[in-house]
Amino acid sequence: MPASAPGPRQPTIADVARVAGVSRTTVSHALNGLGKVDPRTRERVRRAATELGYRPNLRAQRLRRGQAKAIALASSMPFAVAGGPSRLGFYMEVAAAAAESALSHGFALVLVPPVQSGSALYSVDIDGAIVVEPDVEDAAAAQLRERGLPYVSLGRPMAPDEDAPYVDLRGGRVAELLLRHLHGQGAVRPALIVGSGSRHSSVDALAAYERLAEEYGWTPRVARVAEAGGEQAGYEACAALLAGHPGIDAVCALVDAFAVGAVRAIRDSGRAVPDDVMVVTRYDGLRARTCEPPLTAVDLHLDRVASDAVELLLGRLRGETATPTVAVSPEPRLIARASSVRRPTA
Repeated sequence: MPASAPGPRQPTIADVARVAGVSRTTVSHALNGLGKVDPRTRERVRRAATELGYRPNLRAQRLRRGQAKAIALASSMPFAVAGGPSRLGFYMEVAAAAAESALSHGFALVLVPPVQSGSALYSVDIDGAIVVEPDVEDAAAAQLRERGLPYVSLGRPMAPDEDAPYVDLRGGRVAELLLRHLHGQGAVRPALIVGSGSRHSSVDALAAYERLAEEYGWTPRVARVAEAGGEQAGYEACAALLAGHPGIDAVCALVDAFAVGAVRAIRDSGRAVPDDVMVVTRYDGLRARTCEPPLTAVDLHLDRVASDAVELLLGRLRGETATPTVAVSPEPRLIARASSVRRPTA
């Protein structure tokens, strides 16, 4: 059989330079935002590249710059709470938004599974990372420090000597919204279920709960639960709380997996949600919306939060000294649903 005809030749940087009437160096600088190129020349070069269908050789750029043009999203949170069986939880929503933002700047996003000691994060080729809600002795953050890679934290970092830039997820404000909502719905004996670690969300929620308990005269009832236990751990914690304190009339289960387990425990105890025990949770994700009844939760504006984290990280990679070290997320918004909205009594 005759050999197939070769495909059309891909345009090169020399072709762009010829059409634009400039040198190849000017083309390189214009397309990559380097050097001092007159704005009109830069626009002429970009127009010529578009007309020719020119695509830069990313591998060659990487070799010249010593960059991977990739950032990672990493966390030590187990998928039992961060993703769940569907893998469509908090972590994946952040990943989708961060990937879109990173790509708009020419960076790929590498999604790293839950990071423990001995993780492949040591070998993945990246320029930096976003660490989601690091714990005090966070494995992901530790591995990035060992590699000398810059990172930012999604949520306030908790290590005493940690100075990484971060996006403030306003954990205390989120917990206060949920707890004041329960009070407004008539709760007088609410309990709190949080992770047993020291992530900012757990620490801030506990502080908010203790403060409001004093304000409202609540007797604090708190269960600290291992994240890896997921929904079953939430079930067992809630069942124990109800058995030890039968008068509990509301549960703020900060992790959505814990909240789904709590709903099941309440029903198995012969009680009804929300008439006997109300339930609220922090993250307005798939679990909250598909639980029966649907869970009252909070819109954390994760699309904006993820984009802010990407911007913080890329600012560090560019060496911008004016880049802020803290970005504050938008005001969280309570989404009241059937799990905590009681029918008015006759």
